Formats: sequence, C-alpha cells, structure tokens
Amino acid sequence: MIEATHVVAETGPTAPVKAILIGGLVGGVLDLGFAFTAWALRGLGPADILRSIASGLLGPAARSGFAPVPLGLVSHFLLSFLFAAAFVLIAARIAPLGRQSPWLAGPLYGVAVYFVMNRIVLPLSNFAVPAGGMSLSFADLASHMFLFGLPVALAAHRWARGDS
Repeated sequence: MIEATHVVAETGPTAPVKAILIGGLVGGVLDLGFAFTAWALRGLGPADILRSIASGLLGPAARSGFAPVPLGLVSHFLLSFLFAAAFVLIAARIAPLGRQSPWLAGPLYGVAVYFVMNRIVLPLSNFAVPAGGMSLSFADLASHMFLFGLPVALAAHRWARGDS
C-alpha cells in the first residue's frame, strides 16, 4: 500500500520536472565522469576537460585561467538538462515508446544526442572543430547511449509516466 501511495505522489504536475532534473543530473554526471576518465588516460585533467567545454562559448580564450572551469561545468549541465527536457517532452507528447520502453528509447536517444552534439552544436559553437568535422568515436557514442540517454529515459519512465 505504501508503494501505491508513493507512485501516485510521483505522477503529479511536477513529475516531468523531476524527470528532467534527475535524468539530466544523473546523465550529466555519468557523461562527465566518462569524459574525465577517458581523457585522464591521455594525460588531461578535469580542469582541462571543463576548459574545453567552455571553449564552446569562449573559443581559445578558455584555454587558460580558472574562470572557464566553472563555466564549462555550468555549460555541461545546462546542455544535459536541455537534452533531458527534450526527451521528456518528446516521450510525453510525440513518442510514447520513450515512456514504455526506456531500455530501447534511451540508447536510441543517446545516439541522437551524440550526433546533434557532434554535427550541429560543436560546429556552430566556438569549439575548435577539426577540418572535416568530428571523427566518430565509438566509446563516446556508447557513453552517450548508456551513460546519458539511458538514465534520462529511465528517469522519464519513472517520474513522467503519469502524464500523457
């Protein structure tokens, strides 16, 4: 009986907001953790990664100083919450598959996020995109699928399923 009451309380008007906040936070933390780990193996520290993220806004000026570090962190999570919000809105309004099958929809959404980031967001930003565009990274793609898309879809499934 406690579980039924708990579920009812989780499907009110704030449920989509909770799905966005929790999905965006968990997906953002896991994605950033992957980036920190993958780049640490190449000798770059977390501050370098966050400066790289901030370079999307600041360009080459983000390479030095401390100010780009928190800007990179804020930028990363802002994008994470925006992508989580897009999923929640799509799942609630357009594609009920996102709510019914998060184990499939999440990784598929992660693929979409990966390509939107690498083919649209980064080239339109001040980030130094190599000539010829960003190369396909299967590890980064898998990260977006399972460490970002899946947590966002699971959060939407858990908290936004009561809203149609």
